[in-house]
Amino acid sequence: MKPILIVMLIITITGIHGYSTFSIKEASIRDIQLAFAENKLTSRRLVEFYIQEIENLNHLLHAVIEVNPDVLHLADKADRERRRYNRRDCSTSNSSRRGYKLGELHGIPVLVKDTISTKDKLNTTAGSFALLGSVVPRDAGTVRKLRKSGALILGKASLSEWAHVRSFGIPNGWSARGGQGKNPYVLSADPCGSSSGSAIAVAANMASVSLGTETDGSILCPASYNSVVGIKPTVGLTSRAGVVPVSPRQDTIGPICRTVMDAVYVLDAIVGFDSLDCEATGEAKKFIPIGGYKQFLKKDGLKGKRLGIVRNPFFNFANGSNLYQVFEDHIDTLRRGGAEIVDNLEIENVNVILNPIQSGEFTALLAEFKQSLNLYIKDLIVSPVRSLADIIAFNKKNPHLEKMDVFDQDLLVMSESTSGMGKEQRDAVEKLEKLSRDGFMRMMMEYKLDAMVSPGWSAASVLAIGGYPGISVPAGYDDSGTPVGICFGGVRGSEAKLIEIAYSFEQMTMVRKPPSFKTSKFIKGHVI
Repeated sequence: MKPILIVMLIITITGIHGYSTFSIKEASIRDIQLAFAENKLTSRRLVEFYIQEIENLNHLLHAVIEVNPDVLHLADKADRERRRYNRRDCSTSNSSRRGYKLGELHGIPVLVKDTISTKDKLNTTAGSFALLGSVVPRDAGTVRKLRKSGALILGKASLSEWAHVRSFGIPNGWSARGGQGKNPYVLSADPCGSSSGSAIAVAANMASVSLGTETDGSILCPASYNSVVGIKPTVGLTSRAGVVPVSPRQDTIGPICRTVMDAVYVLDAIVGFDSLDCEATGEAKKFIPIGGYKQFLKKDGLKGKRLGIVRNPFFNFANGSNLYQVFEDHIDTLRRGGAEIVDNLEIENVNVILNPIQSGEFTALLAEFKQSLNLYIKDLIVSPVRSLADIIAFNKKNPHLEKMDVFDQDLLVMSESTSGMGKEQRDAVEKLEKLSRDGFMRMMMEYKLDAMVSPGWSAASVLAIGGYPGISVPAGYDDSGTPVGICFGGVRGSEAKLIEIAYSFEQMTMVRKPPSFKTSKFIKGHVI
């Protein structure tokens, strides 16, 4: 790319009509689509900008594993389609144009987590060299829907390897293929995971929007730590077909974006039935409103909502932390927005729920991971490995690639030692269902709550074990400058209410700011 063009893209795009300008950085989907419509921007220029930003920043942040080698061709195709549509729009009658329109995400580049299959030149490896060179049979269900909406697959985002099921000792955001993902606000801070790259890249303007996956906190946590919006949908609202799995009970796919509106645009594009994930998506499709979720982007969405506050253990801030006052102020904001706050609530056995050993979640996940991963690998057209046992053996044979001298694979080995969903695992699942039913669900029903409010990702396990949805919205920054989000969680299928709440809160506060790339962090009064 020519240097002059790079400067122009970074600062502004000048319209062909007059001297109006458009800045790509921090641009929303709506901004971009308006710039497309006004001929101030093309998909090619947008993609070139993001490719350049990836080249400039990825050596520092390690947010992107691969860029789609065909993405510029896809951008040119989108530009041609837009020009044809505009000519048709100008030259044909309303009746002949009826039913013909461009998708909501037409021409928009999207990064997807490296567990989400794409039937193109990109690899799908969960961050591991063991799956490098494997060939998937088809696009993941969510990718197929993205393409139908006109989105361009920009590349694969980094992650915690195997969605953090390789080892207890692997830090958030690390994978053998991707390296160590860095928080763009404070480089020494936790980027969280496992959908770390999806959040980092969007926060640092290396992509318009992204997709992540969550089993327990993997969207909500990186969204919180990287000052972006993450939607963890009800399990089954989005298809898991073609996604490297952890648990069919808890896995879900959702958007990570800079604004609630962008996240909702992406959510609308990816929800719905998929015959390859028929049981879960068939059950959840009843929750999808006619007309989609955009209709719930209401500035007065807090009005009349009943919001529950569980202070113990979620509001347990460190002594002297500025976050205590941040969240007290936010509770007042929710009240000012018209919400009724039901304070000092309790979730029965919440400390058991938050302990994956005591709750049984760990026992269930280990068995489910082996079972579902082996089925995923079996479906691959080509693969260097054909089972979890093969992956373990590959790592042993290739210690230099997988950094086995630094990080172990104890979780993989523990999962391989399981032998299916036996009595112990079934009992664990039953315990999880009881904990969820008698805990979160009972509280929500008894107090007639629309949502539970919690800081950061502290309540992720409460939502995870029941397949419940949650939305994380930027809420503030701690003393070091590290971001923290506020999470709104609800019962299955309550996305419409959560979107109203989250969007209204976001519009009242507008907390998010671009990252600062600070190199130091305050910890216990010291700078490191």
